[in-house]
Amino acid sequence: MRFTTQASRRDAPELSLVPLIDVVLVILIFLSVTTTFSQVGQLRIDLPEGEAQTAQEPETIHVQITAHGQVFVEGVAVPTQDVAALRQALVRQAPAKSDPVVVIEADAATPHQRVIDALRAAQEAGLAKVTFAVEQPQ
Repeated sequence: MRFTTQASRRDAPELSLVPLIDVVLVILIFLSVTTTFSQVGQLRIDLPEGEAQTAQEPETIHVQITAHGQVFVEGVAVPTQDVAALRQALVRQAPAKSDPVVVIEADAATPHQRVIDALRAAQEAGLAKVTFAVEQPQ
């Protein structure tokens, strides 16, 4: 005697990958046809020659920051670690110079916050031109 019915003996459903592969190939073909590949190369430019006049060196205010976070403005130590004292030191140096460039010379081991404080102090002092001094590798 058979106790199982036809409904319980159904085959397990199969997942057909052929339509999925077809769709992926169509998308791949579409992307490869519509994509443009441009080669970016160097432009060869022949610059004109001329006699350069000696450019006037911009006036600078040097801010040195040591590895321990001590700050010096034009070689004079800033007594406290806050931004206001550094801003005052920059303001004292700025009136003697017209539109100076602040050059921040920070040690490689300087805490990042001290460099950010120097940038903030220069901004608060109204000195918009700021640059960083780096050491050239030998």
